[in-house]
Amino acid sequence: MDLSIIIVNYKTQQMTSDCIDSIMKSNTKGFDYEIIVVDNASEDGSIEAIEKQFPQVRTITNQENLGFSKANNMGIKIADGDYILLLNSDTIVEFNTLKGALQFIKDHHHIGALGCKILLPSGKLDAACKRSFPTPANGIYHSLNLDTAFPDNVRFGAYNLTFADENKTSSIDCIMGAFMMVPRKVIDKVGMLDEDYFMYGEDVDWCYRIKNAGYQIMYYPEVRIFHHKKASGIGKRNPKVIEAFYDSMGIFYNKHYQKRYSKFTRWCVITGTAVMKKMALYKNKRRK
Repeated sequence: MDLSIIIVNYKTQQMTSDCIDSIMKSNTKGFDYEIIVVDNASEDGSIEAIEKQFPQVRTITNQENLGFSKANNMGIKIADGDYILLLNSDTIVEFNTLKGALQFIKDHHHIGALGCKILLPSGKLDAACKRSFPTPANGIYHSLNLDTAFPDNVRFGAYNLTFADENKTSSIDCIMGAFMMVPRKVIDKVGMLDEDYFMYGEDVDWCYRIKNAGYQIMYYPEVRIFHHKKASGIGKRNPKVIEAFYDSMGIFYNKHYQKRYSKFTRWCVITGTAVMKKMALYKNKRRK
């Protein structure tokens, strides 16, 4: 088996179905693939509808919402592919996306993880598809929107590499879990996603470990997907989603940066993210 595509579903039946449909209508000539859908206790009939519509898709049904990392790991464990693709349920692949990405990663053995150009429904680039690793400095610049004000500035734009050409293939720090192709041999070496992350941050963590193992993280804009983004739990957002977002920052910092920065910097980061989380939860609670 060449490629295993893993999609986590959580109450996104129509989007997941559209995603699978786009895969099946795409150019898959010359390689074998499988689709594995892991349902995180949607309890809305979505997984039953997906199984009925796409009987050839392999499914795993969880009895509780185990989070993005753990659900993807469950898919990886049963996958037969030499290459694993994490693909968000709220994405649509273009006709040559899978074939082009798979051929590129096969031709370049130094690649540990491959991302593509990710566009929002508006056609605008999803900035998170090419990033640097988060540091206290670039995190502050991003929070203050200095990367938006000065997108061509290398220092201020480091968080999302706003100064980098979005149409140029580049070796970078981090790609996005919405489309992340990883060779099985790399997973065998560095391990699967860290399940300490419920959602958010697990892709950054994986890229960090893959790059530290000596592989390159590659942004490949010759192929594209469209990303609806934040399809699960948005509106008046689930507080657990907000907490997971801010908690992921602390998990990553404590895991990878404790010895890199001073105790004072660590205190600033942990305290700052805790304050931002409280503010976000408060604003969310006041939404109608």
